[in-house]
Parts: sequence; C-alpha cells; structure tokens
Amino acid sequence: MLVTGVDIVEIHRVDRIVEIYGARFLSRIYTDREVAYARGRAPQLASRFAAKEAVMKALGTGVRGVRWRDIEVVRDPGGPPRICLHGSALNKFDNMGLDSLAVSLSHSQEYAVAFVVGM
Repeated sequence: MLVTGVDIVEIHRVDRIVEIYGARFLSRIYTDREVAYARGRAPQLASRFAAKEAVMKALGTGVRGVRWRDIEVVRDPGGPPRICLHGSALNKFDNMGLDSLAVSLSHSQEYAVAFVVGM
C-alpha cells in the first residue's frame, strides 16, 4: 500500500501566530525537540507544521484524528528530516499496516511545503 500527503503553509501566518500566542501555540503544536531545532525561525516552524498536516493526510485522519505533538519531525546532524510518530499517530500508522514514512520539506521566502510518502 502506498499513501501520500502534501501540504503548503504561508510562512508569515505561522510567524504571526507565534507572535500572538507564543509558547501556548508552540507547546500545543510542536515537541520540545522541534522547538529547539527551529530556534524561533518561522520557515522551520512552517515546514514542520506542513509536514504534520501532510502526515495527517497520508494517514487519512485529518487534523482531528491525531494530536499534533504525536507527529514529530526530527533531523539528525547532517541527515535528512524524518518523521517520528507517537501515541495516536503511531497507532493509526500500525493499524494501516505501514512500514515507513518519508518526508521532503522545502521553503521559499513566502511558503513552506511538505510531501509525505508512506509504504
């Protein structure tokens, strides 16, 4: 089985939400590792937000099916980004019989995009 998900996010919208809601928004959406990696950089936060939505689409759950923090985008030094699932997202992944998820992230000055493929 092959599943895909894609999402695009306007970087300025994520930056604005962080300005308004700060730590409340960050702790609701991102894990501590993601916040530490992004260091407040809006493009990194936006690309991770897009990746989380792309994973939700690939899993067929939408934003109400799994918790935001149950989808984590991690990056080892010098390596590509990868998806780590926890809790409800991991349960859905296992129930679908998937073995892996791959993610590609990109951003321009205005947009961040993520594409996810699961097998």
